[in-house]
Amino acid sequence: MQARSPDGTPIAVRRSGDGPALVMVDPAGAFHGLRPMAGAVPALARRFTVHTYDRRGRGDSGDAPDYAPEREVEDLAAVVELAGGDAYVYGFSSGCAVALRAAAAGLPVPRVALLEPPFQVDEPDDVEFTAELRRLIERGERGAAVEFFNRGVGVPDEFIAQLREHPAWPGLEAMAHTFLYDVAVTASMTSDLLGSVKAPTLVLNSDGSDDYLRGAARDVASRLPAAEHREVPGDWHGVDDEALAALLGDWFR
Repeated sequence: MQARSPDGTPIAVRRSGDGPALVMVDPAGAFHGLRPMAGAVPALARRFTVHTYDRRGRGDSGDAPDYAPEREVEDLAAVVELAGGDAYVYGFSSGCAVALRAAAAGLPVPRVALLEPPFQVDEPDDVEFTAELRRLIERGERGAAVEFFNRGVGVPDEFIAQLREHPAWPGLEAMAHTFLYDVAVTASMTSDLLGSVKAPTLVLNSDGSDDYLRGAARDVASRLPAAEHREVPGDWHGVDDEALAALLGDWFR
């Protein structure tokens, strides 16, 4: 399936299941060939019509020369429209920022759930990190850019080594420039923006994650007008698929 964003960018969408519409927003470095959320989809599809999509510049979706976080909100709006006009939204990692911007913009999303938003609100930009990431991409060192980004956001070395061996590695290299999109959309999070999110929001974090991610989840939840925060058993930056599906199912239904 395909949605089309207002700027003409095609957005590749996959649908499964039956029930109320649920749209899942990927983290950085994810697309249909490497989707960390995929394991939860079968269980969720027993209760919802689940929509996953390749964010712009990733996988089978198109891109545009100029990026702005607002374009990702428009992309998500197009997916929600394709899903029937309104939908629950779940975001993971940088996908949390897209979901929050969409809710703040007034998209028809009656409830939102987030897993480990990877940002502290209103913190200063890491200018050096962004500049080095951009330099690697502009020099065509896409594999190095993928490694640099992942290592910079705390991904353990053993996970990066596994990525290198994954069949989706060429796809990751092809979309290395989109890590700059993730930097931009997470940097756009402000107290005022979060304060304007009216939709009830569940903010989750794993008890196996580092202090930064656990603290970020608590901080984001504290700034949302209608939020519930829960720390659940899990690994670094992730929780068991079946457990996640159960939590999301209860929250959205």
